Amino acid sequence: MGGEAGSAAAVGSEGRVKSLGLVFEDERKGCYSSGETVAGHVLLEAAEPVALRALRLEAHGRATAAWGPSPGAASPAAASEVEYLNVRLSLREPPAGEGILLLQPGKHEFPFSFQLPSEPLVTSFTGKYGSIQYCVRAVLERPKVPDQSVKRELQVVSHIDVNAPALLTPVLKTQEKMVGCWFFTSGPVSLSAKIERKGYCNGEAIPIYAEIENCSSRLIVPKAAIFQTQTYLASGRTKTVRHMVANVRGNHIASGGTDTWNGKTLKIPPVTPSILDCCIIRVDYSLAVYIHIPGAKKLMLELPLVIGTIPYHGFGSRNSSIASQFSVDMSWLTLTLPEQPEAPPNYADVVSEEEFSRHVPPYPQPPNCEGEACCPMFACIQEFRFQPPPLYSEVDPHPPDVEETQPVSFIL
Repeated sequence: MGGEAGSAAAVGSEGRVKSLGLVFEDERKGCYSSGETVAGHVLLEAAEPVALRALRLEAHGRATAAWGPSPGAASPAAASEVEYLNVRLSLREPPAGEGILLLQPGKHEFPFSFQLPSEPLVTSFTGKYGSIQYCVRAVLERPKVPDQSVKRELQVVSHIDVNAPALLTPVLKTQEKMVGCWFFTSGPVSLSAKIERKGYCNGEAIPIYAEIENCSSRLIVPKAAIFQTQTYLASGRTKTVRHMVANVRGNHIASGGTDTWNGKTLKIPPVTPSILDCCIIRVDYSLAVYIHIPGAKKLMLELPLVIGTIPYHGFGSRNSSIASQFSVDMSWLTLTLPEQPEAPPNYADVVSEEEFSRHVPPYPQPPNCEGEACCPMFACIQEFRFQPPPLYSEVDPHPPDVEETQPVSFIL
């Protein structure tokens, strides 16, 4: 929230009003959304009796986009504005028929409360060529003295639920590029990239699945980055600003080599959520997976990305299945594991057949299950058939028939 809770507007040499401040009821609340109530107090401290015409509260919210003419260009300056909030409240005014109200010396508190519009409000934002800002201002009108005011910024967010079906859909793209020019081609470089869903929130790590094949004669480097694109519209013209907000780098791939990203993560830093519902300012995001190729234009895939505010709830809320294979050798199971785990040791390596036969209990056969009355898949978990390995003992329970006579040495 902009400004301090006790920000004040001091008065000149008259010293009648020592301070004028504005505080919100919940100073810890970081942001507001459409339909919520904004409440607080206007604080006024008077050193002497103060005559006032009115004390009012104003709340404004608007989006503005503007830029000047380009150097040497004939096009004029461009500007556009859209209003989202306009509230005006009277906190104190003289009685009917009287033009002036007298406040006694001391501290005074004037509570206020108003509700934000139920229509979706656009998220607060400040960029190079425009901004979306909301503020609350208290104005003190006095006779023969200029108006005094104090202003506080109001942070507003338009919530985006990443659990919406449209944002749970996996995104996959594939592209191939020939390296070289004319008949001096050295071979293609192919790239396939996929993300599990389109919507993510700040702080989340995006698992990236990619396959890179280098059939060229050059050493290539795969990379991934999150880009923010700001688009401004004013007077029928547009301005675009593009920033890289996070990136990750892969390993070099030699000629004839391949590489697979089996869930390489890229964490989203604190950024403004996507702004998709403003007619003059738009903030979009994309995940770019690209390859730097020496002496050639880089190969790039851009996957659309939406930065939301309501986090992903897990598999229970997913409407679209990502069980489909990413490639012929990449199943749903490999998509859930960052790396392939090492297989555990074989049971026969730690338990002999004789020990196994002494401990195996009779194992009941499952009932014959036909029709729809049976339990669904994975609903019934059978008990383990194998007993745990025997306890460690310094005496070998199965000594070899021939005693080893060769010395054993350890290198420390």
